[in-house]
Amino acid sequence: MGKIINRSLAGAGALVLTLALAGNANAGSHAHVTTPTLTGWASLPAGSFVPGSEGSGTAATGDLHGFTAPFADQPVQGFSGIVDNGDGTYGVLSDNGYGNQANSADFLLRVQRLAPSFADSQVDVLGGINLTDPHGYVPWPLTRADRVLTGADFDPESIVKAADGSYWIGEEFGPYLLHFDRAGRMLATPVPLDGVVAPETAKRTGATATTTSSKGFEGLATSPNGRFLYGLLEGTVNGDVAGQLRLNEFDTRAGAYTGKRYTYRLESASNAIGDAIAVDDNRFLVIERDGGQGSTAVFKRLYLTDKRDRNGDGLLDKTLLVDLMNIANPKRLGGFGTTFTFPFQTIEDVAILDQTHLAVLNDNNFPFSSGRAEGTADNNEWITIELPASLHADSRLLT
Repeated sequence: MGKIINRSLAGAGALVLTLALAGNANAGSHAHVTTPTLTGWASLPAGSFVPGSEGSGTAATGDLHGFTAPFADQPVQGFSGIVDNGDGTYGVLSDNGYGNQANSADFLLRVQRLAPSFADSQVDVLGGINLTDPHGYVPWPLTRADRVLTGADFDPESIVKAADGSYWIGEEFGPYLLHFDRAGRMLATPVPLDGVVAPETAKRTGATATTTSSKGFEGLATSPNGRFLYGLLEGTVNGDVAGQLRLNEFDTRAGAYTGKRYTYRLESASNAIGDAIAVDDNRFLVIERDGGQGSTAVFKRLYLTDKRDRNGDGLLDKTLLVDLMNIANPKRLGGFGTTFTFPFQTIEDVAILDQTHLAVLNDNNFPFSSGRAEGTADNNEWITIELPASLHADSRLLT
């Protein structure tokens, strides 16, 4: 098993300075590139574990790509959502563990605290918080009597950090919206989405499933003022047009959905979305991907979308922003060639660093995905991309 690299915050401080300088250099003007260009690459080894944590993976089976289960500790893996802490560190959400409800009862749900160090191409693991429900807001039985949440309870896939430091998390077994304080303690009863029932909830409640497994809230965006959340489903709800996904508006002040709903159309009904974050009151960045990895990875893209529907077709407008399989890499960062590809099965994290720079991370599905080198468990890679034009993002969404 690999060990976590746990260095001082000096690396994080250097990152803040680097990004600040980059932001100042590009503020109010176009970037110095003509095509999306790789500006940073860092990697967290697949075999990274939380020191002194509980064992996990007792039910993990299949091709473990050289690893042996069970594991002595909890893996730092499954990056399915990201928030900027504003100090050079990031909160990165782990997903449900080993791929489904049945095999993830010993995986503890967690927000990892990470800092990329692009100078040495590594990612520092600086701690994190486990998600818990000490006050009993979840009305059905949990896996653990101590109410520490596991991958058999929820499948968290998207995250937003509110102004008060609390976290809103979108998950897939409900699908539900979950609200946690800054220490990871649940603050309210899970909020279901009317008309959408995942198989896991159907099995527990006897209701009829209206979508397939793992097709809940893959993206969660916040309005610039923090009042509204926008949850984007990963898959089509039964009865909807194939390849069309629901984007639902939630009022955090009222604690309820507003009834406003928008539609995102996939380029292929076989694709899925990986993340969705806000750019301003009307626009979102959306990762759309196919299910391929390595040599079979073809479609991995980042779109700029707009809910104003300027062409009147009833769908979010879409503009291709970055082809993640074709990123310029003139400096050959990461030891790759002049064209960089991100050939992972699941790419589930995007963050806006400044008006012309983005961060994108993959979810390595430890230890199952093998997109970078066939037969080898994927690392979690963290890249930054410079855009050829400003996003003109709302400043309230920038740190």
